[in-house]
Amino acid sequence: MDPTTPEIDPAAAAAVSGVFLVISLIFAVIGIIIMWKVNTKAGQPGWAAIIPIYNIYVWLKIAGRPGWWLILMLIPFVNIAVAVIVSIDIAKSFGKDAVFGVVGLWLFSLIGYAILAFGNAQYRGPAALAGTNPQGAYYA
Repeated sequence: MDPTTPEIDPAAAAAVSGVFLVISLIFAVIGIIIMWKVNTKAGQPGWAAIIPIYNIYVWLKIAGRPGWWLILMLIPFVNIAVAVIVSIDIAKSFGKDAVFGVVGLWLFSLIGYAILAFGNAQYRGPAALAGTNPQGAYYA
């Protein structure tokens, strides 16, 4: 054995990994509960929070963005800009401002969505569709 290579105790490594696993599972369950509640507040099925890809489609629907934006979420770097835009739209859909969308929903997602889920925010309809008629043309 090389004397410069530190020896790692397998039992200690397993214990540390187990602690991280438990903490990760706790955060995942909390995130699912929060997103389930946000979805139901917005009139969408809560179970959509646990279905990969479909949960992004529902997220876009809540914001009032078209479903084809899901493809944009698969493009590196473009997905960051789209996520910021959709976060702002979701904030506005719940009566919050753009700063809350960027800081609360995009940057500190777990906290921001918990505020929407368990606070007094009410879903007001898709913000991205505000100012348009049902045919999609803008009002004058």
